[in-house]
Amino acid sequence: MKRSWLGRIWPGTLAVVLFVFFAFPVYWMFSTALKPTSQIISEDPVWFPDAPTLEHFRTAVNADHFWTLVRNSLTVTVLAVVFSLLIALLASFAIARMRFKGRRGFILAFMIAQMAPWEVMVIAIYMLVRDGDMLNSLVPLTLFYMVMVLPFTVLTLRGFVAAVPKELEESAMVDGCTRPQAFIKVIFPLLAPGLMATSLFGFITAWNEFPLVLILNKDAEAQTLPLWLSQFQTAFGDDWGATMAAASLFAIPILLLFLFLQRKAVGGLTAGAVKG
Repeated sequence: MKRSWLGRIWPGTLAVVLFVFFAFPVYWMFSTALKPTSQIISEDPVWFPDAPTLEHFRTAVNADHFWTLVRNSLTVTVLAVVFSLLIALLASFAIARMRFKGRRGFILAFMIAQMAPWEVMVIAIYMLVRDGDMLNSLVPLTLFYMVMVLPFTVLTLRGFVAAVPKELEESAMVDGCTRPQAFIKVIFPLLAPGLMATSLFGFITAWNEFPLVLILNKDAEAQTLPLWLSQFQTAFGDDWGATMAAASLFAIPILLLFLFLQRKAVGGLTAGAVKG
């Protein structure tokens, strides 16, 4: 009885501890952004703001090039995710359904690419973009962000495509569908959890990327929000309230996307990891 009681208690306790550990920094960031400056620099920590204010958010929003950088970040992130999903859908179908020479090596290459640290290739990427006269452009960022998230997207969607019975596709083809039509009408609707999981991962990866834009885009109007956020304190001195407000604005899109896709994204990551 004692062992059974402990078995029921410790998982919940551990979950609560982990939740507090990971959620507290997020809470402190948002609460600091809402505190008056006098409460931020006080000797004793203020856990709950007495008089919440939006002044720090107004300071962040009115910063130079803020809305231009928001547009840049959304553009490169959304395009990178969309392009990677389109390519990964075709590649994952070919890997899961077709048997061709070099298939295992192709899968192994994607796994190695997923593990490779992209930072070591920054110099080579810079030389390619410089020689192509595309510095301070969003096109290279979009292409390289797409390449970053593509291996994970292909490997995850491969598991979902392999989990769909071939008989469903064959039945559709017997009924008169071509292979592309069978893929669009039968397989594609069943890939929704995998698409949501991979799109969430790709969005977070591209949205948070920092080294490439630091090297490739020196023009202030061609940068993205991560680089702007790293320079925010320098522009405004030690204004920690405005810094936390800027960090909160940067985190809001990811939090909203995760809350919207939470259930299917978690299920998609789990299913894609064990099937195929």
